[in-house]
Amino acid sequence: MTVVTEASQRMAKDADYSATLVGNFVQYQVQTVQFISAHESELGGAESIVSVIFHCALVAECFHRAGAKIRELTFEDLDVAARGEVLKKLEEAQLPLHEFIQANVEHEEAKRLIAIVALAIDHIVP
Repeated sequence: MTVVTEASQRMAKDADYSATLVGNFVQYQVQTVQFISAHESELGGAESIVSVIFHCALVAECFHRAGAKIRELTFEDLDVAARGEVLKKLEEAQLPLHEFIQANVEHEEAKRLIAIVALAIDHIVP
């Protein structure tokens, strides 16, 4: 995945890259960040929330690089995406993103939340 490789390279060169990526996502995806933050107890704290947001920002970048224009996700978008077995649905809808999550995220609740965001973006992109 080119976005992931590039992010790894940029993080190695620029200590502020991940903070900038997370900060931009927080600024433009307010309801998504609130949704993720509401799962703090399941994730285990603030550091895990930041990690989930970072991975969601990478997912959004993948869609952006594919030409998608992503509006701010709403709670309704996220609620619709959260129905059912989200990792299975993501595997069927966006296999490369599913594989990215499985390979790079250990915590099951974090995987689920990132998959919800990916599905919500996939659903709103024409």
